[in-house]
Order: sequence, then structure tokens, then C-alpha cells
Amino acid sequence: MDITTEFLDSMLIKLRSERKWTLQAIDQLSDEDIVWSPTSESNSIANLVAHISGAVHSRIETIFFDIPDARDRDKEFERGLAMSQEQAYQKTKIAFDTTIQYLEHLASNPPLLLSQPFLHRPPLTYSQVGNDTTALNLMMAMFREIHYHTGQIIYAAKMRKGQLVWNYD
Repeated sequence: MDITTEFLDSMLIKLRSERKWTLQAIDQLSDEDIVWSPTSESNSIANLVAHISGAVHSRIETIFFDIPDARDRDKEFERGLAMSQEQAYQKTKIAFDTTIQYLEHLASNPPLLLSQPFLHRPPLTYSQVGNDTTALNLMMAMFREIHYHTGQIIYAAKMRKGQLVWNYD
């Protein structure tokens, strides 16, 4: 096995695991839990889910599905953002599934890792990567972004519920 295959397989394993734990946490919450935040300056799970979904849209859906970027990042962080538990669950599932699908596409086409998918597109907004970034660098940034915020989601869920029930199958 070469390093590219090993790297992509490892990312897929980690993202699938992260997807499982995050969806299990959200599944145990109520609508009230989804919009709760620990302080007036903190993000709710609704904010975090909206942010992950927005990042996946602007960084992956735009290139993979050729969908115009219609992200409103400021709205993702509005206090009192309304979202039901079911909406949070579905948005999270779709964001993970889209990211995994794009990684699987890259795994089946390894030379694309060095492509520059945003090079001839409008300037990226709200991104830690520039238009000259490679697909590899983009996925590294997305991996970090998703992991960071799903950790916050699970932590907030534990704050609300005390203890979560995990299915290890």
C-alpha cells in the first residue's frame, strides 16, 4: 500500500468514526438542547452544526457538485439560531456524507489530491486556505474544522445530558 492510499484510508476511517459519535450524541438531545448555549457568548449546537454545514457547502459542494457558493457565515453564528434536533441530525449527516463522498472520490483518483480545485473560481471567503490550495490541503483543513467543532458538539451534549449512551457496534 502506498502512502497516498494509506493517508486517504486513514482519513476516511476517522471521519466515519467522527460521524458515528457525533450523530449518536445529537440523537440523544431534545430540540431545546440543540439551541442551548452555556453562555451568551458561546455557540449552541445549532450554531456549530450550521457552521460545519456551511463550511462543507462552500469548500466541498461548490467544487464536487458545482453548486454556487451561497453561504452566509454570519448567520451560522447568530444568537438564538433556530434548529430542531431532527434538522441538526440531518444537516450533520449530510455534511459528513458529502465530505466522505468527496474523500472517496479523491481516493479513487489520487492525482486529484494535487489539483487546485478553486484556482479558476471566485475568491474563497471565510477560509483558511486560498484559491491556489490543493485538494489535499483543502481536505486537511476540512478534517481539522470538522473534528474541532464536532468535539464541541459532543462536549455541549455531555453538558446538557451529563452522560451519553454510546453504541460501540
